[in-house]
Amino acid sequence: MKSLHTVHVGGDRPYDVLIGPGLLGDSGHLAAPLRGRHVLIASDAHVAPLYADTLQASLCAARGELAVARFVIPPGEQEKTLARFAECLDALAALGATRDAAVYALGGGVVGDLAGFAAACWMRGIDCVQVPTTLLAMVDSSVGGKTAVDLPAGKNLVGAFHPPAAVFADTRTLRTLPERELRAGFAEVVKYGAAFDVAFLDWLDRHVDALLARDDAALAEAIARSVRYKADVVGRDPFEQGERALLNFGHTFGHAIEAEQGYRGGLNHGEAVAVGMVLAARLSARLGMIATDDAGRLRELLARFGLPTALPHGLDPQALLARMRLDKKAAAHGLRFVLLDRMGVARVASGVPEAAVLAVLGEATLPAHPPL
Repeated sequence: MKSLHTVHVGGDRPYDVLIGPGLLGDSGHLAAPLRGRHVLIASDAHVAPLYADTLQASLCAARGELAVARFVIPPGEQEKTLARFAECLDALAALGATRDAAVYALGGGVVGDLAGFAAACWMRGIDCVQVPTTLLAMVDSSVGGKTAVDLPAGKNLVGAFHPPAAVFADTRTLRTLPERELRAGFAEVVKYGAAFDVAFLDWLDRHVDALLARDDAALAEAIARSVRYKADVVGRDPFEQGERALLNFGHTFGHAIEAEQGYRGGLNHGEAVAVGMVLAARLSARLGMIATDDAGRLRELLARFGLPTALPHGLDPQALLARMRLDKKAAAHGLRFVLLDRMGVARVASGVPEAAVLAVLGEATLPAHPPL
């Protein structure tokens, strides 16, 4: 296949991430991870009508004996619940899925997280193949094996590490991605430059227009580079015992925003992470780690991608702080954030003063009404 990028993720359970146009029609690649005859295609009501038939046809073309079922949920982060997780397990039971079965997670991060968690738990673990259809899932959630569902108390509080058997990122699916979702995905792309490689941040700055125009070559390059950054870290730290935590730059603030908004009607995940990165950069500046101008540069790049850079009106800093105390990235000795030593170099900072966090939150709220 032309323009096919392959990124290898190492570790105890290595796998490949394939990136390119037309992968959903490539039966040879798609069926390669299959060990048994049972397949559950998990998706949502937006994505399944677009791509589930193509995926199923490709799998059956390669393996005619397959027994294939579908599990489709309504779209949205609010569906990533223990109740939907139980329904996915029921779908595996109805299929009669054996220990060599596979779940194909077709969709964005919600589907990937939920279906991956179900695969991790069914018969103590079956294969999951991630087939991301959003930019955010392609560059982040589909790679690394972190699976989870949300609780009312917070995001991703119940889950498991379960690396996929393979990841197939068909870039043609981005053509049907709503504009808001495309822009949200660029938050995670920018994250890699801010946390790991300032040269990539410079590249993004030069290619904003091409990326927003969905230029195939620019998108493929951005996705492949992002996945390589994540693969390098995940291969060295599969269970987030050390440097993998750097991938959470912006997420402590972002997850608190999502949870406080109840996952309904507010910022989506990528938008919340964009705001979270701005807050983390400002916190880094307040603590004397980076220059204020560097924090401003990051905010400006995110704004060029059409992403929000300030807290929505109505979010209480004290309530957000309480959410962050419960965040799974918090340590026993206090709040823990991924902060910047300089652009392109992140580190984990523990015991961050709550007063500094509250000050940054207090400075970052949008006005109730736009100025006249």
